[in-house]
Amino acid sequence: MEISKRELLSFKERKFPKDICFRPIGMIHSPFTDLAGIPIQPSMSNAKGSIEIFKQYQDALKDLDGFSHLFCLYFFDMVKLPVPLQSKPFLKDQKMGIFAIRTPFRPNPIGLSVLELIKIKDNTIFVNNLDILDRTPVIDIKPYVPQFDNRETSRLGWLEGNIRRKVS
Repeated sequence: MEISKRELLSFKERKFPKDICFRPIGMIHSPFTDLAGIPIQPSMSNAKGSIEIFKQYQDALKDLDGFSHLFCLYFFDMVKLPVPLQSKPFLKDQKMGIFAIRTPFRPNPIGLSVLELIKIKDNTIFVNNLDILDRTPVIDIKPYVPQFDNRETSRLGWLEGNIRRKVS
């Protein structure tokens, strides 16, 4: 792909955005109607539910049903800003930087879950492994592709030896 001089010039002159705004594309429907009791990770949940994609985005679901899992990006709308930059994770008794933990209390409260795709009917994606509060706004859906997304890791940071269980 060749880039023209005009395109190159506009790339160099681009301005970094002060604010970034997103519109929800849908909503989570889950059994979790209270913050208490939500699983801490999708791999630790067998909860089933659905993702309602708003009608104007329904055509974007074409061909997604061929995948077994998907990434769901969503907005933690219950988080009040600003948030502390250090917090105590559930597995430690000391505060850690929030970029080293998976707290929903973040400067940009965006969540990411890998969910099992059960089926799609009309504008609804039925999923398993939910760890998301009911009526949470969805920002985006992407297919999970293990050949692209699964990585062998050599370090788990402070989590090394602290991970308790995984639901099968």
